[in-house]
Amino acid sequence: MTDRRQFLQAGALAAGVMALPRVGAQVQGRAKVVSTWDFGVGANQAAWKVLSAGGTALDAVEAGARWAESELCNPTVGRCGNPDRDGVLSLDASIMAGDGRCGSVAALTDILHPVSVARRVMEQTPHVILVGQGAQQFAVQQGFERQKLLTPEAEKAWREWLKTAQYAPQINAERRGRPGDSSNHDTLGMLAIDASGALAGACTTSGMAWKLHGRVGDSPIIGAGLYVDNEVGAATASGVGEEMIRNAAAFLVVELMRQGRSPAQACREAIARVVRKRPEASKTLQVCFLALDRHGEVGAYALHRGFVYAVCDKDRQDELRDSASVYSSGQA
Repeated sequence: MTDRRQFLQAGALAAGVMALPRVGAQVQGRAKVVSTWDFGVGANQAAWKVLSAGGTALDAVEAGARWAESELCNPTVGRCGNPDRDGVLSLDASIMAGDGRCGSVAALTDILHPVSVARRVMEQTPHVILVGQGAQQFAVQQGFERQKLLTPEAEKAWREWLKTAQYAPQINAERRGRPGDSSNHDTLGMLAIDASGALAGACTTSGMAWKLHGRVGDSPIIGAGLYVDNEVGAATASGVGEEMIRNAAAFLVVELMRQGRSPAQACREAIARVVRKRPEASKTLQVCFLALDRHGEVGAYALHRGFVYAVCDKDRQDELRDSASVYSSGQA
């Protein structure tokens, strides 16, 4: 007599649905972490200390994001971020485990490690996202210290911007390179797989320079800037966050991988959707995707040239890759 499990598996195969092997069955010992941009090298190294010691992917991505928030001094991430047009520095972050657990904070002020607050939201509350004063109140209740984060350099840049105060925020308006290239970047997005095959991801950013007060980008929005699923893989995004939100972009990349695309193919198809919806805007804004599947394969695609990402595993500790896969060049 056929038992219930055999019956369901037979029915799924008959319907053309692929039965997925148990999580971790093919990825034992393949711990890996990948991150957006050149500063991803330092973040990866912090995460690798956790993974190489047998730690979890979730702990690893939190450690890497914390490094970026405190040790890195960059105008687009953490304590050195540039403020909004009112001179207020606000931070966004999210964290997600491959089993569906997730948490995030948005428009958080005066707290050094938003990614860790996001994890507390995930683990200590029934919610997914807390914002603004509520997020800060929760952080303080959880033992995080309030401190002024706006640096003198960021305040100086803001006062210089006030001289013209052109209310048309651009991605990282303090830079003047190509949109979203390695001298003009933003969000740290991290994805990791641990020795057991579990996946996790994290994002952290200070968002657009001179943004409208209260603006929230894609980084703290689960499914937009970050999405992780142990059955398939993980994806994160960088660039102009509004485009990721409009397209549920990170979720889209993961779902395309579920349908059989490779990480790189999934990233490219997601960018194609962004372009189809807003072809004129796509000529000047940058959109970048980074993906990691459950087997450890990495793929990336960018709308315009300039996107770089970092890869770290037992064989490569500080590898930086230039995403030669660029949609605007017509490359397939």
